Order: sequence, then C-alpha cells, then structure tokens
Amino acid sequence: MERQKEIIVDTRIGRQSISLDKVIRFPRGLIGFERRQSFALLQIRENSAFLVLQSLDEPRLGLLVTDPYMFLKSYEIRIGDAEQALLQVKKPEDVTVLVTVSIPPGQPEKTTLNLSGPILFNHAAKIGMQIPQVGGTHPSHVCINLCGKDGNRK
Repeated sequence: MERQKEIIVDTRIGRQSISLDKVIRFPRGLIGFERRQSFALLQIRENSAFLVLQSLDEPRLGLLVTDPYMFLKSYEIRIGDAEQALLQVKKPEDVTVLVTVSIPPGQPEKTTLNLSGPILFNHAAKIGMQIPQVGGTHPSHVCINLCGKDGNRK
C-alpha cells in the first residue's frame, strides 16, 4: 500500500495541497497555540515578501509571517542552548528566522512586525520553534510602510 504524500487543507487563503515533506513540527507549538504542532509554510503569491504559517491541526489557523531581515538589517535574536539542541542547530545557516506580521484591515500603512517572538525553523530537520526575546535592544514591534506616498503598494 502506497503512503500518502500530500494532504489537502482548506485554509483562509483557499484549498491547499501540502506535500508531507514540507511539514514542520513544532514540539512546543506556538505561543497561544501550544497544542498545534504541525505547520507548513505557504506562499501567498510568487515573489511576495509574506508567507502563511499554516497549521495542519487547525485549518483556520494561519499566521502571516515574513523574513525580518528584508525590513531590518540589524535585527538580532538570542537562542539558548536548550533551544539550539531542540532545533538541532549546528551553525547559523541551519536556521531560517521569520516574524509574525499584523496588517490592520484597510490600513496597510500601519503594518507591524512582531520582533518579540521570532519563529525559527531548521528546514533540514523539519523542526520549528517560537523563541520569545526578553530584554533585547530592539523594540517589540516595528511599523513597516507597505504603501508609498500615493497610497500604492511598494
């Protein structure tokens, strides 16, 4: 009997076919969603700076995320020894860093990145973890402007 190679999930961005080799396991879940441990990254559209971190345990749960370094060159995070071990990190290149994004309805100029709870992935090991940052030198949130002066998206 052949094993299933993908799953179909009805998400907030439509029905998605997700390859099982793209599933990322979060042993601790995410803050506020500790029981949700299986996720996948979905592209919203080609060349978009934003992705959806989609729960496979709860199809209605999808978090908008982005690479913070696209907007902030000096963003630094701290990862403890226990987190490095759980993520199976051997070198910094093993990890991808994403942050959640909030876009108020109808107000893209007020889009913020949540810098206090970065989400790290070891894609080779297919393990992810949200690592709260406490007492850092950066603000907890930063506003990014997605629109130019004329109101059109950049």
